[in-house]
Amino acid sequence: MKKTILSGVILGAGFLAQASAQTLDLPRLFAEPALSGTAPKSLSYAPDGKRITYLKGKAKDANRLDLWQYELATGRHSLLVDSDTLFSGEEILSDEEKARRERLRLFASGIVSYQWSKDGKALLFPLNGDLYHYQLSTQKARKLTDTEAFETDAQISPTGRYVSFVREQNIYVIDLKSGKETQLTSDGKGTVRNGMAEFVAQEEMGRMTGYWWAPDDSKIAFTQFDESSVPEAVRNEIYADEIKLYNQRYPFAGKANVRIKLGVVGVAGKTLSWLDLGKEQDIYLPRVEWTENPNLLTYQLQSRDQQLLELRLADLATGQQKTLLTETSKTWVNLHDDLHFLSDKQSFIWASERDGYKHLYLYSLQGGAPKQLTSGNWIVNHLESVDEKAGLIYFSGRKDTPLESHLYKVPVQGGNIVRLTEPGYNHQVVVAKNGSGFIDTASAVVKLPTVSLKNAQGQTVTVLEANALDDKHPLTPYAKELVTPQFGTLKAKDGQTLHYRLFKPETLVPGKKYPVIVGVYGGPGAQRVTNSWSSKDLYFQYLVQQGYLVFQLDNRGSENRGKAFEDPIFGKLAGVELDDQKTGVDYLRTLAFVDAKRIGIYGHSYGGYMTIMAMLRAGDYFAAGVSGAPVTDWALYDSHYTERYLGHPAKNAAGYEASSVFPYVGGLTGKLMIYHGMADDNVLFTHSTKLFSALQSQGKPFEMMTYPGSKHAMFGQPVQTHLHQTITDFFNRTLKD
Repeated sequence: MKKTILSGVILGAGFLAQASAQTLDLPRLFAEPALSGTAPKSLSYAPDGKRITYLKGKAKDANRLDLWQYELATGRHSLLVDSDTLFSGEEILSDEEKARRERLRLFASGIVSYQWSKDGKALLFPLNGDLYHYQLSTQKARKLTDTEAFETDAQISPTGRYVSFVREQNIYVIDLKSGKETQLTSDGKGTVRNGMAEFVAQEEMGRMTGYWWAPDDSKIAFTQFDESSVPEAVRNEIYADEIKLYNQRYPFAGKANVRIKLGVVGVAGKTLSWLDLGKEQDIYLPRVEWTENPNLLTYQLQSRDQQLLELRLADLATGQQKTLLTETSKTWVNLHDDLHFLSDKQSFIWASERDGYKHLYLYSLQGGAPKQLTSGNWIVNHLESVDEKAGLIYFSGRKDTPLESHLYKVPVQGGNIVRLTEPGYNHQVVVAKNGSGFIDTASAVVKLPTVSLKNAQGQTVTVLEANALDDKHPLTPYAKELVTPQFGTLKAKDGQTLHYRLFKPETLVPGKKYPVIVGVYGGPGAQRVTNSWSSKDLYFQYLVQQGYLVFQLDNRGSENRGKAFEDPIFGKLAGVELDDQKTGVDYLRTLAFVDAKRIGIYGHSYGGYMTIMAMLRAGDYFAAGVSGAPVTDWALYDSHYTERYLGHPAKNAAGYEASSVFPYVGGLTGKLMIYHGMADDNVLFTHSTKLFSALQSQGKPFEMMTYPGSKHAMFGQPVQTHLHQTITDFFNRTLKD
């Protein structure tokens, strides 16, 4: 039978003929089952290598997660742990846990995370504020805690003897054999917290923990921070039927951060020692990691201006410390998690952007010049795994194209780089620690994610989740109407290459001029123009079906292009970023089928900020804009993020003023709508209310939509449906004839 390839899945031509194509409608975009299909979450190799585990929603509730397994020997998928057998009632989360999940964009219930013991015989689950230890041999869970207080950040110790956690700002351990619980710290109270990650560590540094086990279970390194010097702000969260007020310690740009210390506490005798971090106390501790030696601890110290990063080694036996390496920059040093200590206890692998692109280097603990293992005008994304037995490093990167992430391998001592994943797709990978293979989640811009098990050579062993467009797949009725965007490049003012993509109908009506919506983020640490599947693109597909074109461009400052591409934003935000977006519009104006007078712009968060700036400073380019949860005044945002790009307000007052939206309020000429969640604890609602007042005081008309109870991610089907209908209605009124 003749076969047709659609969205990466081979279908019989007869089936396609029978399937009636449908256009997308907004309520269906955000309803269950998800149009993207059922993608397993939190994929992991079990330590024994015999199974792959993952989280999957229940048939009757896609947001209630259970733990499933795929057994390599039998090729069978089966339910491993039903979350209801652990806890089946209504889950109550602490404020701390709610905030953590919001930062992780984690909105499910049930088993939302899990951890294997090193021997692969047990699992640890946090659920409803308590901890459950599950034995594979008995298929039964033991409830370790049962308190009114919440146990957070639970970990199984490296040898599997203990389970540790934080309760009421202190660190505890439970001996799994005896069941004895021991409190290791006791001074955590009030503004002092032990073993926890401070606000900017969680929000901006990607560090969600504040303690680390030594490899032999003998001790725990931990941070203690005191936030008494951090300004206390009253933050309100407005819900439909109440207003909650929070006294929150918030480190505004230029204001005091927490005072942080690094200690080591013994598990048996509870002996405590503090490391000497130096005279300068206004610092960050973004990373802490043990070497293979339980007496050698490393930590990364970052200066307040983030232009200096030191990797330090502390010998706990002698009390001596030394600096293993130093990274410096005239702008900022990017953080990463790509540090790996080799079992020889003499060397380690580290990633650096010292040549302008992030690459891997081999260092000796004894000092000396490092050996560069990868090089070129492309970046390494992540160090995925090291197979020391085979002498191979596995890393993800963009050697072939900045639009796709691929898995590569290179010898530990350097040499030829080999790509292991198929071109034409974006790949998210989980590599087995023993180097036997990897789990590959592959997708393209209009090709649904498929999950496959690959061997060490990149060959498919089995397909774990085909996500096939069969008669049961929720996307099938709509798939035939999806369009493949046009990819291309433009030149920025400084000559650097800008990538764009343009969603447009497969067949354009001759002589017709179409309105365009520019979808923008524009901020650092993000990339929007990729050859990968995103459920968010379905809204763009919907807009195309409603008669719009949708254009996206990654301006200078966005990630995965190297430091020379990021650095131009330093000292002033929404400068080169807006210039590049205007370059994109200049290109759109050259297209005969584009109506240059009907170009709008839409973005959320930094994209909301970019939208405001575009409407206030480039009204001759954009006729209408929708701004979601925008930053409007960088003095109201947090220290670590803001000062990374703008420096300290005392040293760059002009940059802060120029990067604020308020000097430009008088420039609004087009149609503007602003929306914001009224319980947003990331970009506070104050950013929008301050702008509302400024626009009103200057007599500038605008529209607004606020969402009681919604935080920054605007989670929830009703909110998302209403929000996108509101956005669509606005553009229909302002950009259509």
